[in-house]
Amino acid sequence: MNKLLVIFGTIILLGSTAQAQQGADRPRPPSITVSGEATLSAEPDLAEIDIGVVTQAKTAPEASKENAERLSRVLAEIKKLLGKGDEVKTSGYALSPNYRYPQGGKPEIVGYTASNTLRIKTTNLNLVGRLIDSAMQAGANNVNRLVFTLKDELAAQLGALKMASAKAKAKAEAVASSLGLKIVGITAVNEGERMIQPIYRQAMTARAEAASAPTPVEPGTVDVRSTVSMTVEVSDK
Repeated sequence: MNKLLVIFGTIILLGSTAQAQQGADRPRPPSITVSGEATLSAEPDLAEIDIGVVTQAKTAPEASKENAERLSRVLAEIKKLLGKGDEVKTSGYALSPNYRYPQGGKPEIVGYTASNTLRIKTTNLNLVGRLIDSAMQAGANNVNRLVFTLKDELAAQLGALKMASAKAKAKAEAVASSLGLKIVGITAVNEGERMIQPIYRQAMTARAEAASAPTPVEPGTVDVRSTVSMTVEVSDK
């Protein structure tokens, strides 16, 4: 009985090995691999502004106090303009000594610099210029960052991905047709690079004429890019 089991197991093993060998020897169906790329331009619907207050004084408490007072005035003016759903928060604070480096001597502390930055988010893009002007008139002296972007990035990404997939399919059909082949089916699709390029505007500092000259701001468009790699199986027509 044991001999029969051993013989039967050997037959099964040999059968499986033969099937695996046949599968390995079987030629792969012909295929075509192409890529598709699409860039979608979308109108921005969200602005992010980093507005800063930088103050200097001989002592750390004096620099910090002056900074806090000016920032309070800036914050009050900003909140008057923001609408429902907009937000403002502190994104950075620093208090650091200022050094003088005399020739041949040790560094000396000659004062302190306090820096406080507010990050503003608004969906009213027409408000950006007024926010900057009001903040500077209230005591801000730096616009560290101004970005126009999208509230719903996923929707734009899916739109670009759909366009890239359609382009990849069209390219596969064109290649197959030129070779006298037809597409049997899609065997693989891989998403490649995906990128959203917000619009960055140059930072600025407060100027004396800021109160009388409104700051012009043009958002532009946000570029959303997607790439797709597609492999299709083909056969003779």
